[in-house]
Amino acid sequence: MHALISRLLAEKPVLTDGAWGTELQKLGLAPGSPADIWNLEHPERVEAVARAYVAAGSRVILTNTFQANYIALDRHGLGERVREINRAGVEISRRAAGERAHVFASVGPTGKMLAAGDTSEAELTRVFAEQIEALAGARPEGLVIETMSDLDEACCAVLAARATGLPIVACMAFDSAKNKTRTMMGTTPEQAATVLAAAGADVIGANCGQGIEGYLRIYRELAAATGCPIWLKPNAG
Repeated sequence: MHALISRLLAEKPVLTDGAWGTELQKLGLAPGSPADIWNLEHPERVEAVARAYVAAGSRVILTNTFQANYIALDRHGLGERVREINRAGVEISRRAAGERAHVFASVGPTGKMLAAGDTSEAELTRVFAEQIEALAGARPEGLVIETMSDLDEACCAVLAARATGLPIVACMAFDSAKNKTRTMMGTTPEQAATVLAAAGADVIGANCGQGIEGYLRIYRELAAATGCPIWLKPNAG
């Protein structure tokens, strides 16, 4: 287990932050607009969100970089700004955290589907490597690969993240099937935990998709399949 994860778990549970997109929308971000560009255009508003989570008692906060990979940014004509957007995102959260919280950088899905032939594992690994290299250069303390529906895409991100030596949290979104115990692509918690741990993730988890009650079932299935620590961030309701 990574040393930082061990230190955090010495006092558990570990309280993390919450949603960023909805908080930024309260500050003026238009629905459907890329939140990540605000790291450059409105850094003070992004920092206000981060500071609010630190003030609320979060021991780990993320960065406003969830959709800051080339593929996602390029849909908005921002593909050439990957490096500066990601670096700024980490710098903002580090300022807000100070000595009171740890900063783990957020890495979300690209939006391209492997199963549909939209992309390849080689392209995804390359795109994630570009984003993660930019994030790592600004010195976060960990990486959170989150809201993944495709287990293969998640593994591409974990593979790219391993080169940094930072602790890796890998999370899937379980929001499908009768009891919402599978990802959109049909992955079960047991499959996710087994494959992601083997790929090199230090912490296995789930985020979004459903509320707190449903996450009790997800937690039990994840914990039964791996000895890794479990990271859970359900929807508020």
